[in-house]
Amino acid sequence: MKISAIIITRNEEKNIANCLASLYFADEIIVVDSGSTDRTEEICRAFPAVRFFHHPWKGYGPQKNAALALASHNWVFSLDADEIVTPELAEEILAAVGSDMPYVGYRLRRKNMYRRQWIRHSGWWPDEILRLFRRDAGRFNDRVVHESVEVDGPVGFLKGVIEHHSFNAPEDFLVKAQRYSVLGASQMKRQGKKGGAVRAVVRAVSAFIKSYILKLGCLDGRAGLLIAVSNAVGVFYRIMKLSELHEDR
Repeated sequence: MKISAIIITRNEEKNIANCLASLYFADEIIVVDSGSTDRTEEICRAFPAVRFFHHPWKGYGPQKNAALALASHNWVFSLDADEIVTPELAEEILAAVGSDMPYVGYRLRRKNMYRRQWIRHSGWWPDEILRLFRRDAGRFNDRVVHESVEVDGPVGFLKGVIEHHSFNAPEDFLVKAQRYSVLGASQMKRQGKKGGAVRAVVRAVSAFIKSYILKLGCLDGRAGLLIAVSNAVGVFYRIMKLSELHEDR
């Protein structure tokens, strides 16, 4: 069985080379880009297995479905540009697609990193995600943010992990909180959810307590505090932005 790896990108020149190198086991790598202005395309095209495409941004779910539609092989493996497949997971993937097991998809765990630190608490571990699936049995939902794969059939589990290198400095948390708050507010509005200043404050405080205290983020040191604060800030901005979207309507 052959494997198509799919990735969506936009200005990922700092991450994409390591990501692509870790996909040595894939028979083809589909990269769908939404307007990079850095060296992302140049780096991608240097890898022989890469097929590079341009596609206007429609949200995370729709963008990944656009990449999925371009895949040629029976099995699809989805990876983000700031993620790396460990050699152990690569071997498991090859064994899984070559087996006669009845699974149409496989879940695995993701090790989320801050700089070189593996975040073991804060709600970041174990981070189980479905990333390997049969093309004829799965697709991404249409959520513009926090999208996921939905499959029709039994799902197995792989012991290997993906390393996620999304955060390397405090400002990375702020950038992501801003981007996700805008997308999240739009999604909440479509779901008929309400905003409000009081709601924003209460939910933000709750998010901090959940991450830092209940999820033991305090054991992650400085990184745990950064995560808890960024979670609170993201929730606050998302609900305040939702309030503005209702007012604009």
